[in-house]
Amino acid sequence: MQIGVHVSIKGSIDNAVDNAMELKCTAFQIFTRNPQRWEVKNLEKEEIDNFKTKLASSKIDPAAVCAHMPYLPNLSSPEKELCEKSMNRLVNEVNRCNLLGVPYLVIHLGSHKGMGVEVGVKHLVNACNTAAGKTRRSSVVILLENTAGQKNSVGSRFEELKRILGMLEPQRRFGVCFDTCHAFAAGYDLRSKENVHDTIAEFDKHVGMKSLHIVHLNDSKFPLGGNRDRHEHIGLGYIGEKGFKAILAEKEFRKMPMILETPIDERRDDVGNLKKVKELAA
Repeated sequence: MQIGVHVSIKGSIDNAVDNAMELKCTAFQIFTRNPQRWEVKNLEKEEIDNFKTKLASSKIDPAAVCAHMPYLPNLSSPEKELCEKSMNRLVNEVNRCNLLGVPYLVIHLGSHKGMGVEVGVKHLVNACNTAAGKTRRSSVVILLENTAGQKNSVGSRFEELKRILGMLEPQRRFGVCFDTCHAFAAGYDLRSKENVHDTIAEFDKHVGMKSLHIVHLNDSKFPLGGNRDRHEHIGLGYIGEKGFKAILAEKEFRKMPMILETPIDERRDDVGNLKKVKELAA
């Protein structure tokens, strides 16, 4: 299986590959810049070349590498200025991924700010289609990440993801990142073999496994249907070890790159969570 974590780019973006290899990852995720700021520094040719060279010499398949959009953009915002600014950030991130040879960019779908799902979806689709048009020569695939169903969010239900994907073009430029914590928080049960199988079947029915490219493997700090986006260590949350054994046994998930976005605290670090995943997958 291709399993890894979100790794730091501190110092230089090529350090991400070193960090991933040190953790013995076979997949990894990065921010291409500081995720807490709007300002962005252009990537230097030297760090781009170093990133590509290190990745090529590693045992990590480039197809198992993804980037994540920064936190500040809100692609579903009804505020014209913020939505346009967010769309421009999306264009910038796609271009950065293209320079680095990173094939996937995971995006948060954003908040409609109380104006209703239809308004949010309209702005999200417009921003994504505009960004795809502005980067038409790029092969980077933009992945919609399912949400936890928190207030004013867009894209927590599989039916909604299907509808959004159907409005995006060109279709080849878009796909889905499935987050286990978010799905559980949105009401999709993942605590047993039967429930995992049913959830995946429902995902396939509405979205289609062909659209799935990355899995975010996270436990949940809150119970089923809690609509809270709070990640927990693998097996220590409400999905639990039994649930993750079932998730990791599903062949459709096993062939996808799996990225952990779990906490680092006194109970466990990235090494501990990677070890737990491998143990449960054995």
